[in-house]
This record gives sequence, C-alpha cells and structure tokens, in this order.
Amino acid sequence: MTKKSSIINIDLLLVVIHMAFGFLMLNRTMSKSLNLLLFAVAFISILAKKNKNQEALYWSAYVVGSEVLFRMSKGLIFYEFPKYMVFIFLFTGLIIEKKRHEISPVFIIYILLLLVGIAFTEIPYPESIRTNVIFNLSGPILLGMCAMYLYKRELSKETVLKMLKYMGLPIISMVVYIYFKVPDLRDIVFGGVSNRVTSGGYGPNQVATILGVGIFIFAVYLIVSKRFSGFFILDVLILIYVSYRTLITLSRGGLITGIVAITVFVGFYFLSRKNTVFHLFKYFLLLVGAIIPLFLYTASATNGMLINRYTNKNARGVVKQDVSAGRIEIFENELDGFLENPFFGIGVGTGKYKRINELGYKVASHNEMSRLLGEHGLIGLLILFLLLLVPIVKMNKQPLESRAYLSAFLIFWFLTINHSAMRLAMPAFLYGLAVMTISNKKSITLERIES
Repeated sequence: MTKKSSIINIDLLLVVIHMAFGFLMLNRTMSKSLNLLLFAVAFISILAKKNKNQEALYWSAYVVGSEVLFRMSKGLIFYEFPKYMVFIFLFTGLIIEKKRHEISPVFIIYILLLLVGIAFTEIPYPESIRTNVIFNLSGPILLGMCAMYLYKRELSKETVLKMLKYMGLPIISMVVYIYFKVPDLRDIVFGGVSNRVTSGGYGPNQVATILGVGIFIFAVYLIVSKRFSGFFILDVLILIYVSYRTLITLSRGGLITGIVAITVFVGFYFLSRKNTVFHLFKYFLLLVGAIIPLFLYTASATNGMLINRYTNKNARGVVKQDVSAGRIEIFENELDGFLENPFFGIGVGTGKYKRINELGYKVASHNEMSRLLGEHGLIGLLILFLLLLVPIVKMNKQPLESRAYLSAFLIFWFLTINHSAMRLAMPAFLYGLAVMTISNKKSITLERIES
C-alpha cells in the first residue's frame, strides 16, 4: 500500500468513525461517556507529550467543534464545561511545553479590565451573582486564554489545516445526529422564524453557528485543493449536506457568517496565487452549480419559508419591521445602560435584570459588543479597541495567503459575537487563531513523516 492511499484511508476512516459517533450520541449515557472520555484522553495526551506537537491546540479545536453536539445530546457534566476544557487544555499546554512562548501583556491587561465590572454588579435576590458573572465572563476570559496561547505562535499551514480537521470531524457527527433527530420535513410546520425541530431539538442559533463553521472548514479544504475525507466528491457532498442542514434551521447568522468568512478567505487566497481569474471563475461555477439548486430545493422543502426568512417576511409574506429578531431592542437597551453609566457600566450580568424592568422580559445579550459597553462602560470600549487593534496590526505584517486564514478567523469571531454573543467557546478560540503567526515551513511532524 502506498503512503498516499494509506493517508486517504485514514481520512475516510475518521469520517466514518465520526458518523458512527453521531448515531451513538442519540443515547444520553453514551454521550456523557464520550464527553468524559474526550476530556480524559485529551488531558493525558497533552501531559504525556508535553504539548510537543500542539496537542493542546488540536484537542481544543476538537472540543470547539463538538460543543453544541454535546449540549444538544445532553452529554455535558454542566453547560459551560467545553469552555473549561479548552481553557484547561491551553493553559496546561502553555505551562508544560519546553519551548517558552511569548505572552502578550495586552491580553493580561484585557482580562484584568474585564474583572473590574464585577465590582459594579447588582443582581436581585435570590439570583446568584456567581452564576451570572461566570455566564457572562467565561467566554471573554477564555478568549484571553486562547489569545495568550496563540499570540505570535508560529504554526505551519499544514498544522492549521490539521487543526481545522479536528474541528470539522465532530461537525460531521453533529449532522448525523440531527438527521436521526429530525422527523420527515412534510410533518414539520415552518414559519417565518428559525426552527427548533429541524435543528435537532436544540437552539437553532447555536446549531446554525457551528454548522456555519463546518461550511467554512469544508470549503477551505476544497479551495486549497486538500482532501478532508480523502476524496474530492465526498468532500463536496459533505459541504452540500452541511449547507443544507444549516439552511433548514432557518437561522441566518451562522450561514451568513460562514459565507462572509469564505468570501474574505477566497479574496486573500487568490490574490496570493497565479492565474487568479481562472481560479475564481472555476470556484464561481462550482458555487453557482451547487448552492443555487440547494437553496431552491430547501425553499421548496420549507414551503417557501426559507425565502421568507431571508427576505425578512413572516409566514404570511408580510415584511417584518425588525430584521434582527428582537436583537436591536436589546442592543438599544444596552446602549442606554452605557449612556446612564458611561465610566464603569451597570455591572457584569446586570443587563439581563435591567431588561425585566424596562422591557418586561428577561433575556441574555445576543451582542457581545453592546454587552461590553452596557455592562463595562468605557472600559468595555477600551477592550473592544484592543481586541480589534492587535490582530489587525499583526495581520498586516503577514503574507497574503496567511492573511486569508487570519482575516477569516477574525471575521468569524466578530460576526459571531454580534449575533450570538460569547455563548460558545468557538468565537474565543477563533479570535485566538487570528493572532497566531502562519509560517511557510512544514510542521516538524510532517517533515519527519516525509523523511
């Protein structure tokens, strides 16, 4: 057997194994067992190998890709466990690896600035201050950890693609899980809002957000002429099916974010290539030939509700006044909090209870930018400035092909926190990826294999 065919078989085997995982996780006990096994195996692997080959990064990527799957299959010990897993993996990798890594003081300052807002928190009795603070700051603090681990960390393009594969494999498990959870589409009543049933019985926003990441990953593999499963046709079919599952949720954020990230990636990537026009035309034909028929098929399967959803119409075809599904009202409420308390904000986690008095309902923020302003005041504005400045300045020093990856990761983080806040570990992790350094050197592991 040749080395090439062996690699192809391993890739295909991984895809098949993860399809099986998706079926097994229909059982809650099995899902919990797999989650605990994942944590144990990953942690032991990082310790045993002392993070010599970026084990902390790979396992963190895997957790990010599997987070929503474990949530929807009720396999987590507690809701925020994936964020803790990623934090533990990266922190452990950082302190045990032999090669010392530069940690930017900017991200230490960033975490300290976040903690200031706790002093101004006002949570009504009998609500838990600890629970509310952890819910609102676990994501932002994880972002700081991811950034400290990845800032100026030099990784090869092969390592980055391998990391994306780790993230993409559990997304294959996820679409298999959803396939078995969703009834016949003819039995589902579709409206002009996102659909929980077609999302596998879980929140459409989170499901579509992770599926959008999957669309990006599988598209990147096709664009750079690499094989995720080992076979081009199978990769195309995986991309089409994940796109279909994203569309059928009728949740727009994940799909739009994925498409924008792919567009940015394509722009920088093809600027770094020769025969740019030819390559762009080739992928444009592929896009038109696959996406348009898929969109039309899904629109038909949803009785036209998909088109209504993306044209901001309700089930009767009447244009809605609010294109944001209520997010604009929450956004404005948080800006009011900033104007009322411009220096230090209203305090971490307080915004949710402020909305009970002013809007008549309790809902967590969907926008991390407005949450930072409302709950942290001018400190939140400084935090946003630092988070945008560091990756943009660093990115401009990288070659065009590296910028394709870095800019796509940054865009994914920015758009995700504007429609889904920091509910998932994913935006924190992708922000960290946006501040790494991508080298043209092959990874040490690949060099050893080839030699």
